[in-house]
Amino acid sequence: MARIEDNSAMMNTHDQNSGHRDTTKPSAPSVIRLNETVVNQIAAGEVIERPASVIKELVENAIDANSTRIDIVTSSGGKTMMRVTDNGHGMNAENLALAVERHCTSKLTDDLMDIRSLGFRGEALPSVGSVSRLTITSRIKTDESAWKINVSGGKITGPSPAALSEGSVVEVSDLFYATPARLKFLKTDRAETNAITDVFKRVALAFPHIRFSISGDDRSSLDYPATTQFDRLTQVLGKDFTENAMKIDAGREDVSLQGFASVPTYHRGNALAQYFFVNGRPVKDKALLGAVRGAYMDVLPRGKHPVLALFLDLDPHMVDVNVHPAKADVRFRDAGLIRGLIVGSLRQSISAQGLDDGPLTSRAGAKDMMDAFRTETHYQAPGNSGFTGYQESFVNNTRSSAKEAEAARNWARPLDQQPYNHGAFNEPQAGFDITDAPSGNIAVQNEDVPNNNFPLGAARAQLHKNYIVSQTEKGLVIVDQHAAHERIVYETLKSGMENGIPSQLLLVPEIIDMPEEDVNRLSGFADEFHKLGLEIEAFGPGAVAVRATPALLGETNSQQLLLDLADEVAEWGSAEGLEAKLHHVAATMACHGSVRSGRILKPQEMDALLRQMENTPNSGQCNHGRPTFIELDLKDIERLFGR
Repeated sequence: MARIEDNSAMMNTHDQNSGHRDTTKPSAPSVIRLNETVVNQIAAGEVIERPASVIKELVENAIDANSTRIDIVTSSGGKTMMRVTDNGHGMNAENLALAVERHCTSKLTDDLMDIRSLGFRGEALPSVGSVSRLTITSRIKTDESAWKINVSGGKITGPSPAALSEGSVVEVSDLFYATPARLKFLKTDRAETNAITDVFKRVALAFPHIRFSISGDDRSSLDYPATTQFDRLTQVLGKDFTENAMKIDAGREDVSLQGFASVPTYHRGNALAQYFFVNGRPVKDKALLGAVRGAYMDVLPRGKHPVLALFLDLDPHMVDVNVHPAKADVRFRDAGLIRGLIVGSLRQSISAQGLDDGPLTSRAGAKDMMDAFRTETHYQAPGNSGFTGYQESFVNNTRSSAKEAEAARNWARPLDQQPYNHGAFNEPQAGFDITDAPSGNIAVQNEDVPNNNFPLGAARAQLHKNYIVSQTEKGLVIVDQHAAHERIVYETLKSGMENGIPSQLLLVPEIIDMPEEDVNRLSGFADEFHKLGLEIEAFGPGAVAVRATPALLGETNSQQLLLDLADEVAEWGSAEGLEAKLHHVAATMACHGSVRSGRILKPQEMDALLRQMENTPNSGQCNHGRPTFIELDLKDIERLFGR
């Protein structure tokens, strides 16, 4: 009982205390100055994300030091050790001591927009030293000795005399040992090694005149001798890329764009092989990625991305590289100018490729096809060739008149010149006259047919009611008739769209409620939308009035269309989504309005189709990015037969 009474007493005391709680406000915390080590560790969180970030900063310092050779060594994906050695101008003891202090740099003037070096913030070395063990040894060639300084977890030791012939050696070990929580966010050694390799390749592409090497127990060694830009591209991206690349050389309003981009038939499953450089600085910018996506919009298969290396050179005042401490993002003063230059030059280069952009025309793909033939073709004895006939009438009909060829260029009519309607494509067509040939006796056609001197040659036969076989001066071409005509129709529709897309006026304007920031974004693109047949205007601070929609889209969900466009403008800084939708409609119309697979073509029709392809941009691919023809060189064919 005594224990129960004691507990009751305690409870009563607790109740009394709880009824008289201290309601006074806690005193405001004092404002304190963070010590230098903590400040550097905070900065390291932005500058030093992973080992690859360290390599990037150290290599950029070496380049700014006018080095002609840079050697990198890593271990365990850079987690345990990274070392960068250069033959640059080096530092004396005084400059070495300042280099590991925050905001000390030799690369910046009073004009923050006039940045002509890769580094300029003065944050990299102190940030690295605050989270790792950093050792820098450096010597100016004319000095009597080198100097060494150590920074471990922010604590500086030195500088002290050391031995080194010239340049600098920067070694970083035990990355993030001073901030163990950061170690948990690093990926596997292999993933970190790959990230370092990507940084290494990007910098090597930007400075081909410098010799780069990278080695270590976590990787295969790479050595890129100093060379030309084109040869450096071959070193980094491979010979297949340079054999399938278009040279880009364009300019507009004191902005220069140079580099190489892959033809549409050479692509990857992701955008990791797209390299952008602004005044020599490797960057990753959404606006640039969006411009490339727009340029290749209707020549690549869905989910595929081109391979390219593009170099933009412009006045430093036209671009802000001080957007983020990592210096990977940039902002252009005139983003529209940059986007227009990239899209226009890439599209012009793609169109200029013409028939040379056929997927298997003396390019890397031809070798793959030859290898496949060698392993899969079943050879037959001369007496059992497998041919049962020949197309005699075709020999006398290979010459198309100019009038027929010109008439066939009209996309709105099928190739046999019948009035345009979808049903006409399914009507029976006159086929070739096929006669039996004696066993083992194949008719030899005249080699002097005039059409042979055309790029796609003269049509010789139609196989499986879909593939046109054509003879050229150098070999033969096989054309997918549906894919080829689909591209012809599509390009004609696109030409019509460039002259203005008709609008479908709404009887009553549709008011779409949207966040004010989305309204402002869309209003900024109102003129572009007008050219595409979409007429909008702000309707108060939180709504948009839709007065007309593109007639090509038919009945449209205006609200969803505007929401999609607003999201795209917010993410990419462009509004190409509407144009993409219109192109998709045009591509669908072209697919349904072109000559079908399974339709037998007359000789004149086949030749007319070849002539149209020769005069149509991007005729190497259909609207879905698939090839429209393949070409085999006569020499390759002869090698197949051992001749």
